[in-house]
Amino acid sequence: MDSSKSKDSTNSGLQETNSDINDEEKNDLCPGFKDADAFVKYGLGAVLSATKASAGLPQTGDEYDFYRSFPGFQEFCESQGDKLLHCMSQIMQHHGCRSRMRDRNKLTGLEERFDLVVDSNDVILERVGILLDEADGVNRNQQPVMPAEFQPPKIVVSSWNRMGSSSGSRSETFRLLQAKNIARPQMKFKEKVDNSNTPFIPKIFIKPNAVKPLPSCKLLLTLMFFPSVRPEDLDVPAALADFIHQQRTQEHVEDMFAHPYQYELDHLTIQESVLSKPEPQMYKPLTETKCSFIDTLDDLVALNEKLCKLSEFAVDLEHHSYRSFLGLTCLIQISSREEDFIIDAIELRSELYILNEAFTDPAIVKVFHGADSDIEWLQRDFGLYVVNLFDTHQASRALNLARHSLDQLLKHFCNVNSEKRYQLADWRIRPLPDEMVQYARMDTHYLLYIYDCVRVQLLDFNHGQPGLLQSVWNKSKDISLKKYTKPIFTEESYLELQRKQKRSFNTQQLTAFRLLFAWRDKLARQEDESTGFTLPTHMMNKISEELPKEPQGIIACCNPVPPLVRQQVNELHLLVQQAREMPLLKELETQNDHESLSVAQMKARRIIECFENPFRMESAKGGGKKRERVASEVGESTPKPSKKQMKSAEKPQKTEPPPKDSFKPFDYSQSDLKVFAGTKSKDNTQFDPNRQAQGFKKKKTARGQKSNSGAGNRSMSYMAGKSDRGFRHNWPKR
Repeated sequence: MDSSKSKDSTNSGLQETNSDINDEEKNDLCPGFKDADAFVKYGLGAVLSATKASAGLPQTGDEYDFYRSFPGFQEFCESQGDKLLHCMSQIMQHHGCRSRMRDRNKLTGLEERFDLVVDSNDVILERVGILLDEADGVNRNQQPVMPAEFQPPKIVVSSWNRMGSSSGSRSETFRLLQAKNIARPQMKFKEKVDNSNTPFIPKIFIKPNAVKPLPSCKLLLTLMFFPSVRPEDLDVPAALADFIHQQRTQEHVEDMFAHPYQYELDHLTIQESVLSKPEPQMYKPLTETKCSFIDTLDDLVALNEKLCKLSEFAVDLEHHSYRSFLGLTCLIQISSREEDFIIDAIELRSELYILNEAFTDPAIVKVFHGADSDIEWLQRDFGLYVVNLFDTHQASRALNLARHSLDQLLKHFCNVNSEKRYQLADWRIRPLPDEMVQYARMDTHYLLYIYDCVRVQLLDFNHGQPGLLQSVWNKSKDISLKKYTKPIFTEESYLELQRKQKRSFNTQQLTAFRLLFAWRDKLARQEDESTGFTLPTHMMNKISEELPKEPQGIIACCNPVPPLVRQQVNELHLLVQQAREMPLLKELETQNDHESLSVAQMKARRIIECFENPFRMESAKGGGKKRERVASEVGESTPKPSKKQMKSAEKPQKTEPPPKDSFKPFDYSQSDLKVFAGTKSKDNTQFDPNRQAQGFKKKKTARGQKSNSGAGNRSMSYMAGKSDRGFRHNWPKR
């Protein structure tokens, strides 16, 4: 009885656990994923890792063929290929498509598999489009009639994107925010954006907290544009006076492009208070913290006075780069221990230099996370510089944490899950929605508490010694010394981008890529648009590879077609035509490279080439030049060499041409006319260079061997009458 009761209790316990597991699986979107965000985040990470791994694989061509020669690599590729085909077959079966992906037929297997993949992609993408339309609330069958000006906000209500679906909690939905028809903020700027192909000149003209004064602009302009001889140079020779003047001008030019706070940062001393172990000060809840939106000059001045009274504050920026050539800073978030501030950097763009008083104060610590780009953006847009910076990203790297992103630090120290839905949002939207304001606050609200925690761990990690913490301060100071540099266009700028694509272009394709790159850079600077908006790189590669003959072909290479490409399609067509007029050659090394090599290096290169291709062994032994095959156009077949050419190539070439004899008329009396009668000639058939009829003689061959010389180049003559061709000895003579 007791055993039966125990069995019943264990069975009931197993049933309860199984029911709990089943309930959890029912609540989950997929096994192991609670909601769509978790699934998408995992999927994007998997795709990113797979893309990085694929970039490291051997490239098609000689490199892949070399690795393919090893049996281990070949077996591994075949096993991985079978696994991929099996996965693709399972996906196709799940969607109800034909899935015969493991066809081993060499003739029809590859083509049939390709057709199966194309058909399956069409079916899957069609279903994805239907589901997305359903998630957006769009009904394809019934479309309501709405006024053209009326655009209601789209609220997504669906089962796959609900958050907090557990019992007792209110279900939340995502709200998709779109940025359409935004007025370009560049039109409101007091200072026109400088997209010229010239170096960047710092915008600072007032230097607060200066130890070394800022060079005078008037003196610089006087020395550069209105040179004059100084009184102390009157007794100096003219040539030496010019040299002294050039040196002085060069010094001021270097000061003009130097970091304005170079001297202050080099002589910055870290206070003892920040090197000692602190007591972490807990942050206030986000709902209980005051948040101020700064969009007027009076509010900005008041904020600067508050910041000057603090000992530390946190800073972060929100940037937009898609609809601007250089990019523009849209928001500046600043947080103290008690309050959060969000500055409209578009509205106050020309007045934000006021914050230099607080940003360059060496007694105030400015806490950033990943400040490499932020430092350059502050210089470029507002002329702001940072002195006494602490970068929590550098602290995370010093602590050897698993990940160094701000999301990881928030999760690790504050147990806060940040939402990165608006990381790539269009921050030019005005007025800002509440969701984007809350997202911007989270980047700096918890940063000061993280600043305290990482300092404690850095000291504990180094047994209380400040050496590791001091190294983080030094690295942060190096980031403060970074200078913004404008992208400068040169004739070789396209080469760096072309190398990253890992594509082999011939001369026509490379010329098209160079011309398109120059056109894109010029138009993007004129229209103040990013190069990605003007002509994305993958579309530029497609046009360069295809080299369309008509403007419609250029449009076909772009999907979707960028607006500026549609407007300038005729100009692009002319550039492609110019590239097609180039001689079609394979990418070869220049003659200058060969001339610069020594004889030993040339021999070593030929030996290496012989190992790569055994057909080049003969040329390497003879020391002759290697014949390169010229890449022909698509569809053009290489003509086969004739037998005469092959025979002439087999004969050894004479180093010196034979001397030319004087012309002598042919003497037909010396011809052996009995050859045509089929009788054997009694004359000696050995080659005699003095005889002129040598072309009609035949070399004597050994008995039982056939003569192959000229067998396919001469016609055969037969004797009149009956011919017994079945016997070898009865064959006609020549």
